[in-house]
Order: sequence, then structure tokens, then C-alpha cells
Amino acid sequence: MSNHEESAENRLRKELPEEVPAAAESTEAVDSAAEEQSPQLTGRQRLAKGLWPPRVTRAQLIVALLLFGLGFGLAVQVASNSDGDSALRGARQEDLVRILDELDDRTQRLEDEKQGLEKQRDELENSSNQAEEARRQTVEKEKQLGILAGTVAAQGPGITMTIEDTKGTVEADMLLDAIQELRAAGAEAIQVNGVRVVADTYLTDSGNSVSVDGNKINAPVRFKVIGKPQDLEPALNIPGGVVQTFEKEQATVTIERSDKIVVDALRVAKRPDYARSSSQ
Repeated sequence: MSNHEESAENRLRKELPEEVPAAAESTEAVDSAAEEQSPQLTGRQRLAKGLWPPRVTRAQLIVALLLFGLGFGLAVQVASNSDGDSALRGARQEDLVRILDELDDRTQRLEDEKQGLEKQRDELENSSNQAEEARRQTVEKEKQLGILAGTVAAQGPGITMTIEDTKGTVEADMLLDAIQELRAAGAEAIQVNGVRVVADTYLTDSGNSVSVDGNKINAPVRFKVIGKPQDLEPALNIPGGVVQTFEKEQATVTIERSDKIVVDALRVAKRPDYARSSSQ
């Protein structure tokens, strides 16, 4: 390569960087000229350009569909009501009277049915209450009869009478008199040394002791009696009565009042062999 060609290439390399900015400056000049030539947009135009074309998201589309469905349903309902009202408005007077009569008859039937149901409810409640009261009275009566028959235990106010017979002079008839005196004074339950006294109780002499319903009674003889203490004790202490009779036989009698006497000796209920209820 000659020296002339090398000096020409070097000049080209030095001049090339200076041409590039010149080209860029020309491009900017063209853009600015284009902007000067294009018309300026107003605020309303820029707003319209931002709103259209619309950019709809998926959530907005779903909400729009739901609102459309709701509006359609309301429109159908209003149209249906309007049709019904228009049908009544277009009905004849005779038809309107007939419709009102049917409504009155239906209302009356419903009212009668309501009263009938209320009456049945009251009858059921009364019958239930009566049945419950009858069951309660039956249970209470059974307890009372059980106390008299000696099949259930009993407790209540009463007295305890203890007879000390060291010489064995107390006999069956003396104890029987004491039982009868207590019953006459209002005794409701009597127990003698672990033997329940009932309507068919019997007493017998057994050597120097007494047997109650076949059970030998050893001294001391102890009566546990349920009843009113203010009536029971005086009935035993009357002149010539039970206490004085025992004392004549050199037996010692002690009577104690109590607010709670427990009679827990029981008898086995027996079924009669021949007697039956007359209501059967």
C-alpha cells in the first residue's frame, strides 16, 4: 500500500465519528418538525382516547353478566305481577265477587281446622294430666296400703315403749291389750321386737315368754309405734290402763317420744286363696 492511500484511509477514520452525530441531529430535527406540523390534542380528546377502545377485565365481565341476569329476572317478575293485576282489573264484577267468596270460605275452613286442632290439643293435655294424676294417686294409695299390710317400711313421729320383764310375768293377752290400745289411739304402724304387727297378727304364750305370729319374743319387749305421740302416750298411761297393768306384774315400762320412728320389719304379701275383688 502506498503512502498516499494510507493517508486517505486515516482521514476517513477521523472524519467518520463526526458524521454520525450529524445524522442523529438531522433525525431529531425531522421529529421536531413532525411534531410542529401535527395538531395539538385537547384535554377532552385525550380523555376520549384513554377511554376508547375499552379494556375489559375478566372480573368486570363476570359482574356485568350477573347484573344483566338480575335485571332480567326483575323484569320478568314485574311483568308477571303486571299480568296478574291486569287480569284482575279486566275481570267482571261477578268474577271478583266469586273470588272473594272463595277466599272467605277458605279462610273460614282454615279457622275451623285451627279451632279443631286446638280443641284436640286441650283434650290431650287434660287426658294426660288426668292420667298422670291417676297414676300418682295409685302409687300413693299403694304405699298407704303397703304400710297397713306391713309390706313396705314406714317412718314418722311416734313413741318407743320398752317393757322390762325380769320375772317373766308378762303374758300374750297383756301385749294384745297394749296393741289394741295403741290402735285405738291412732297408731298407724307397730313393730314388736322385729316383728311387724298387721291385721291378722296373733300372740301366744310360749313358756315364760310370748310369741308374735310364731316368733318368740325375748325380754325386753320393745314396741316401736308410728302415730301422734300426744295421743299414744296418754292412751297407755290412763288409770287402770296398759302401763298400770304391767306394773302390777312387777314389769317396768318406759315410754319415749320421738319425731322419727322407723318401722322397717316387713311382711310378705299373701295372695288370698278364695277372696277376690268384687269389681272383677
